[in-house]
Amino acid sequence: MTAPLLVELLCEELPPKALERLGRAFAEGLHAGLRKRGLLEGAGEARMFATPRRLGALVPGVRSASEARATEVKLMPVSVGLDPSGNATPALAKKLEAAGLPGLDPAKLKRRMDGKSEMLFADATVAAVPLAQALQGALDEAIAGLPIPKVMAYQLADGETTVQFVRPAHGLVALHGSDIVEISVLGLRAGRSTAGHRFQGAAQVAIDKADGYEAKLRDDGKVIADFGVRKQEIARLLKEKAAGIAPAFTPDAELLDEVTALVEWPAVYVGAFDKEFLGVPQECLVLTMQKNQKYFPLVGSDGKLLDRFLIVSNMRLADPSNIVQGNERVVRPRLADARFFFETDRQTKLADRVPHLATMMYHHKLGTQLERVERLRKLATRIQAMLPRGDKGKPYADRAAFLAKADLVTLMVGEFPELQGTMGRYYAEADGEEPSVVRAIEQHYLPRFSGDALPAGDTSIAVALADRVDSLVGMFSIGVVPTGDKDPFGLRRAALGVARILMETSPSLNMEVKPLLKAAADVLKIPPDKADAVLAAVHEFVRDRVANLMRERGYTAKEVAAVMEVDSAESKPDRLDLLPRKLDAVREFGKLPESVSLAAANKRIANILRQAHEKGEKPGFVDHDIFAEQAERDLFHALREISGKAHTQFEKGNYTDYLKTFAVLKAPVDAFFDKVMVMAEDATIRRKRLNLLFELEFEMNRVADISKLA
Repeated sequence: MTAPLLVELLCEELPPKALERLGRAFAEGLHAGLRKRGLLEGAGEARMFATPRRLGALVPGVRSASEARATEVKLMPVSVGLDPSGNATPALAKKLEAAGLPGLDPAKLKRRMDGKSEMLFADATVAAVPLAQALQGALDEAIAGLPIPKVMAYQLADGETTVQFVRPAHGLVALHGSDIVEISVLGLRAGRSTAGHRFQGAAQVAIDKADGYEAKLRDDGKVIADFGVRKQEIARLLKEKAAGIAPAFTPDAELLDEVTALVEWPAVYVGAFDKEFLGVPQECLVLTMQKNQKYFPLVGSDGKLLDRFLIVSNMRLADPSNIVQGNERVVRPRLADARFFFETDRQTKLADRVPHLATMMYHHKLGTQLERVERLRKLATRIQAMLPRGDKGKPYADRAAFLAKADLVTLMVGEFPELQGTMGRYYAEADGEEPSVVRAIEQHYLPRFSGDALPAGDTSIAVALADRVDSLVGMFSIGVVPTGDKDPFGLRRAALGVARILMETSPSLNMEVKPLLKAAADVLKIPPDKADAVLAAVHEFVRDRVANLMRERGYTAKEVAAVMEVDSAESKPDRLDLLPRKLDAVREFGKLPESVSLAAANKRIANILRQAHEKGEKPGFVDHDIFAEQAERDLFHALREISGKAHTQFEKGNYTDYLKTFAVLKAPVDAFFDKVMVMAEDATIRRKRLNLLFELEFEMNRVADISKLA
């Protein structure tokens, strides 16, 4: 018999930020376990159910038992399994018994090469497995594979047995169609009864059949079991309530996920707070409501915060006044705290807080935050002088770097670290600081994440770059390098920030990476004998992050390698702002019919020149055009004619036209390799031919290493 299979674990309240991930892993793990055991018919995916109190999965097309099937068992090498007379050794006999084939005649075994050894194989039959047995194994595996953030140990009702799970489990449902599947897990035996909503649903809900679970739980239990359906319903209710107050409202995605994991029977109500609190920066109020209370703030069409907020409740009531008033009472002291922090912070000028950074350690090998601020001042000033435009000669970058970290010792940032930079901007503005300094205090943290805005203006850019290169070079200099998924100081994010600022700022900064890193090393006073290795490692780290970024943006690994692994130091893409244009040029070149042949020829040239170098040859540019073979002369003259045109395009930055110019070399390059022996016995002839290839490689690979496309 084939029927849907339902499995549900009823638990105490599950961690909300992990709920969706737990639910998905539970459903996928159960589905994979059943498929592995041959219980599934068709390709239907498991349906995931996850609420604050339950994890569940509905798997379509599950058989009541797997089918017996023929298989082949790999045993052991012939030399181990058979003695010289062809009889089974004790090792083989033991292996056959373990495989369920005791006493099998060795003559019935098959021999076949497997790798470097001749192996023994046996034909066997995998017996049919009943659903209960298969589901028990699949469920055990699914539970063991859950990404549980923190395991909880608890005792069962017998007072003696201790089990571990994400939260204590109190019920297990396992239905195949309408039949209970006899399994047990976490000290629970399967049945058909689950619990409804704690206050608005039936205490016990009997599930008649597996595919009726969702409707039954909704109708009788007042529970929307499907996480995605519940999330859509909450989003709909939020927009419905906001429509008459803030028509442009869009719910915060992260908060929406979190409240979906906190309720089973959602309702949305509108609350209000005193308008007097609107004198506090709205970022503080928004964060207070979102982080502490899980409310959705409302913003008017002018972008300013309103004195209203939306509450997602787990109770649907005809008269929700008690819920609304209760939440309004709770939010008032939270907003009052935010106002207190803000007003208290403003009593001290931001500049007067800077000395207090001496009490805050940045890293024990790199000093305090105050010592870091002194480095940032020097570094930001040097970087500002490197910029091609703007406020050169004005001390704005120095002042912004001096104040950039001062808000770290404010009450508001102490309560909400997410507001660092933002609060610094408010306090600096209130202190009457120069506008570009005010902007830089906030914007030097940009970009904070992928796709975030970039700092604008020379002062902001100088401090933003200084902040990141100081982190990168400083941490690498003391051996703090990201490994695996561990990156406690956010160095990957810092490297991407440097790359995006240099690559995407418009108009272009025309800056290279290496001088920035060198400036940081100078300010950090890294000893010269150590600095070169540190800077090389940081430079490679930044380039790796850039390569990953370009691949994420749709460029192929070959295209990225062609541009970023150019052998010529002149063409190495230290100017990251040129990188997108070079990649686009390589992509367009790859579309030409001649590109395949030219890429292969470039790879051949690279191999020849490398081998020549290994033999002590040092080819250079062609010094005269006297060649013995016509194919040599044709290639040389074609190259010199094309190179002039290509050089003009390169200097203009027309990289696509530069690469396309070389398409006409396909015929003379092919003819050269067909008719000319490069490594001739005569040293003079050989040297001239190597010089020709050297010049060809140099001219063609100023934008990208074409051989990487082969």
